[in-house]
Amino acid sequence: MANDTEILHYLWNGKLPVCFQLDEQEIHGIQNPEPFYLMVPRMSYFPLVCDKVKKHFVKHVDPEKQEMEMWLEFKNIPLKWNNPIGVLYDLFTIDDKQADLPWQITVHFDNFPEDQILRCSCRESVESNFMSAMKEADMLKHRSQVFSTMQRHQHNQLWTGLLNDKFDQFWSENKKLMEPSDGSYFKHIPVHFYRSGSSVMTQTLVKPVSEDGNHMTLGELIKLNYPSVDNPKIFTHGICIPHETPVQWMSEHMSYLDNFLHLVVI
Repeated sequence: MANDTEILHYLWNGKLPVCFQLDEQEIHGIQNPEPFYLMVPRMSYFPLVCDKVKKHFVKHVDPEKQEMEMWLEFKNIPLKWNNPIGVLYDLFTIDDKQADLPWQITVHFDNFPEDQILRCSCRESVESNFMSAMKEADMLKHRSQVFSTMQRHQHNQLWTGLLNDKFDQFWSENKKLMEPSDGSYFKHIPVHFYRSGSSVMTQTLVKPVSEDGNHMTLGELIKLNYPSVDNPKIFTHGICIPHETPVQWMSEHMSYLDNFLHLVVI
């Protein structure tokens, strides 16, 4: 992987200020709870950062509902916990000229939207989802030749690095997953595509090299997948990416911690 550690550090350190508020219909008692403010890592997942949020609000809901699973929504859209926080924010605010910070998120303990989001009963669910994504990404990049040969303690390094927000711990192992097998390109590029305002994800098999033998650029990739979109803007990590950027370089430097590029198309 190219030695652009400043970019990796910059993206790792990206954080969002969030204002959590309990849904008014779920407040039990005469005292309204104060909003709860938190700086959350863009790279992380809501179930990993919301213990304090739950502790703050749970005493203000009906005692019979305090053991129910907490879930989050933004402007009546349930937030999928299995997407990185930064992806969720970009999806629903990047094209909203009225969007302000902190991000206003509503907290619920009742009426879990089973038909829209998955349940997440514990951190092990997040770990399982995260590791499955990394395994899939390595299958695309290296035909599973790297992740599958790692030892259990190496997988633990990846997970605890994410869990504890430890850059060096995570990248001591992740760098192995970011090295092209032939020295130049991955076999395929792990990419998730989204349209702004929708959490529906699409995925196609993406090659890092175009038919003419040159590196595939982001503009070429988007034209292949969204031919009817005029002058599209593509965002990841809150950044509008130039169309001439090679997707191989993006995969090595701008993937989320699950090793996928998450691209929001406007």
